[in-house]
Amino acid sequence: MKRFLSLLLVVSLFATGCVPGFEKQEEVVQDPAQQENTEQAIVPRYKISDDYYQTILPYKPGETRGQIAPRLNSRVDVEELETGLMRMAQEVFPSDSYLYQEGQYIKRDTIKSWLGRVDPEDEEKPGLNPPLIRGVDTEDTNEKSPIYLAHIQEQNYLVRKGEDQVELGGVSIGIALNSVHYYNLTDEEGGYPREYVIPDDELEAEGKKIAEEVIRRVRGMEGLENVPIIIGLYKQSPANAVVPGSFIAKANVAKGDNSIGKWDAVNEEYHLFPNSDTTELYRDDAVRFENFKLDIDDYFPNHTGVIGKGYYRDGELQQLSIEVNMEFNGKAELIGFTQYVTGLVVEHFPNYINLQVSISSISGEEALIVRDAGSEKPFVHIY
Repeated sequence: MKRFLSLLLVVSLFATGCVPGFEKQEEVVQDPAQQENTEQAIVPRYKISDDYYQTILPYKPGETRGQIAPRLNSRVDVEELETGLMRMAQEVFPSDSYLYQEGQYIKRDTIKSWLGRVDPEDEEKPGLNPPLIRGVDTEDTNEKSPIYLAHIQEQNYLVRKGEDQVELGGVSIGIALNSVHYYNLTDEEGGYPREYVIPDDELEAEGKKIAEEVIRRVRGMEGLENVPIIIGLYKQSPANAVVPGSFIAKANVAKGDNSIGKWDAVNEEYHLFPNSDTTELYRDDAVRFENFKLDIDDYFPNHTGVIGKGYYRDGELQQLSIEVNMEFNGKAELIGFTQYVTGLVVEHFPNYINLQVSISSISGEEALIVRDAGSEKPFVHIY
């Protein structure tokens, strides 16, 4: 049964001097039919930008809320799986036509059971990870049957139905995969932790098998029988990585289809600055960052570090986030340093990338410099 939500439309944003003011324009819409799955909801009128989806209120946490962090290696992977899946959804469910809601259909107990291993002798354990294949020792066993599937993320995209209702218009599903399988040797073997780096081609092949089965199962769930689905394979980074992993493949499943017809490669990745691997792959960008860092070193020797994280798509730098740690002797020094760094941003980096510089000290965040792609002048805020 389709779920309908009666919309309670509210609030327009007005600028009054430097302080935003909100004037409520509430319209309570009642569904005279009082359908079983009808609920009242709020859609904020104000939207930050086309890069973000509006959500309905009250905000409904996803069924798997709280499960994702323990399943992934780092906070950066938790965030990238969610935002990357949302970015991918924009191509099919544009934010000017769809509203966002966390996944409400695949239940947390279902996800938990799917993350287990396949048990050929017990159909009540529908795991999606491979069965355990016993080898000559613990290392052989784990390399023959690593855990591929780390987590499954669901997102719902809603469309307006008439003036006062919304319904499910599409679903996106992220299949988070382990790039490294971690395990411990037995006490007799030494007991220390080991890791097995899963080959990329093996990981992608197994991920596609898992995704195919996920689609088959999802189509059997009430409400998901006939909606378009986007599904993506996310390769998470190793546990000690500073930058997140990335999506490696995606597929669109049309209404009513029970299988995946065609996969498309996703060419995106994150790289750390400064880093020898980044320099080898993207020398021009690495040189720009190094010159930026050297200029800071020359004039402010008491800073404690400059680190950058670049997001690349199809081999082109799209976004660069830089963190600068500094010890300041006063507000005047902070202001002067921020002005200087703002000038370096304009001097060293082309304006076709989204760029953000965060300046912090032992006391916390001190200043923020942001320049959107296409802008000539950065936005600067000193806390």
